[in-house]
Formats: sequence, structure tokens, C-alpha cells
Amino acid sequence: MDFQTFRQRQKNITIDGIIDEPVTVAYTDVGVGEPLLLLHGIPTWSFLFHEIIDPLSQRYRVIAPDLIGYGYSDHRDRFDRSIEVQADMIERFLDKLGIPAAHFVAHDIGGGVALILADRSPDLVRTMVLSNSVAYDSWPIDEMLQLGHPRNAKMDPEDVKQLMEEALDVGLSRPDRSTDEFRTGIAKPYLEPDGIVSLVRNAASLNTNHTTKLTDRINRLTQPTLLLWGVDDQWQPVSTAEQLVKDMPNAKLHAVENCSHWVPQDAPEEFTGAVLEFLDQVG
Repeated sequence: MDFQTFRQRQKNITIDGIIDEPVTVAYTDVGVGEPLLLLHGIPTWSFLFHEIIDPLSQRYRVIAPDLIGYGYSDHRDRFDRSIEVQADMIERFLDKLGIPAAHFVAHDIGGGVALILADRSPDLVRTMVLSNSVAYDSWPIDEMLQLGHPRNAKMDPEDVKQLMEEALDVGLSRPDRSTDEFRTGIAKPYLEPDGIVSLVRNAASLNTNHTTKLTDRINRLTQPTLLLWGVDDQWQPVSTAEQLVKDMPNAKLHAVENCSHWVPQDAPEEFTGAVLEFLDQVG
């Protein structure tokens, strides 16, 4: 799906309780069936899933929000964008949609959000697919630490484009998957002045303490979990997935060969097939 079609299909909802006035969340909501929530990471937005949403929606109600500060959700320079606050937002978001429980498919920092919710609101998280997710002290990576410096809020759009191009060169293994459509769509929300500031604030909010505090609780997370991992990832290596499999009582690893960090884009067919097979198995 191209950027324009994806963007036109997004809806908006307002969420209370994050700051002293409502924040706006942009999201996709398509299909019928059990709710399946897709959570992206940094520096992407829900467009990361543009090729897998429709296939998954043939069997599930697929809901893909932009985290606050990301994509086309609220960009205002007025709130914390940490994964703890993103977890608060997701709880309120699902409650407002009348969804008491969902399957979570989560990438990068979205995986950190899923782990937080699986721990503190276990009834909300039916199952988890964690794809090249942050966990333990695996993050933030050097590039995000550098991006988060306040001086970068004055970058111009060409600087942001260059940053995203360099990231995509590392985050995708398959040359045919590094399409102009994907590159353009992923960067688009962060090329306006407020988007540039928001991207920098997003990077500044990354806090490893929000997952290290879960380390001695990982073995209490009993949700069926699939670690769906691109093995070429230099940022969130497969060793993190291997440790999660050891520590989580109901987790298994599906390693994706010739695939780097952005698995939904690098290997969309294998990603979709693995998610559906896993959900079939866990019922």
C-alpha cells in the first residue's frame, strides 16, 4: 500500500490522562475478528506495517496506532514519549475503543511497550509477537543517543532524510525491499519542523531503566510469545531473542534469515505467515 492510501485510511482519536488536555492518536483499524494490535518502534511509525496489515485483516481486526510523538499522532512538545508513557497511552487507547484484550505484534520499542503491559496488565495482553524488540539493557543504540541531543531539533529536512537513508541501509538486508515508496513514507512525518523536533524528543526519551526493571520479572510473563527476529540486525541482535526464550516460560524463536531490523518490510510474507501460524497454534 502506498503512502497516500495508507494515510487516507488512518483515523484519529483523542486520549485523556497523558497531559492536562487530550492528545491525538492516529491509527488504522481494519478487518473483523479478534483484535490484533501492531506497535512500531523508533524512528518509524505504523507505515512500517503497510504490507502486512491487509493480509492480517483477512482474519483479525488489525489496529495499528502511531505512538504519541510518532507518525501522525500528536507532535506537540508537551509530553514524555518514553515507553512507560506509551504503555499508558495504549491502555487508554484500547479502553476507548472498547477492547479489553488483544494480541500484540510489536517491533523495537513497541516490544518494550508490550512487555510493560504484559507485566502490569496481563489480562490486556493475550499473546505477544516481539520482533527485534528492545529488552533488558539492549538499548538505546548509539545512533538514537546521538539523535536525542536537543541541538538536533534544529536539523533541516535534508539532514533528516540523510539520517533515515543511512538507517535504512543498515536496517534492511534485502535490496529489493528498500523501495522508494518505503523510504519516502517512513521519513514523511519527520520532514516538517514539528516532526523534526518530535523525532529528536522521541530519541531523547529512550530509557533503558524501563526494561531493566522487568529483567527479574520476565519469567512471570506467561503469555504465549513468539520472538520473530531478523538475524542480521546490528542494533537488536538475535542474542536478545535467545535470552528471552530462556527466560520466558512460553516463548519460542522464529529466526528470519537474510533479514535485518525492519522485519515487516524486509520479509513481509514470512512475517505475516509466522504471525498467523503462531496465532493458530495458540488458539
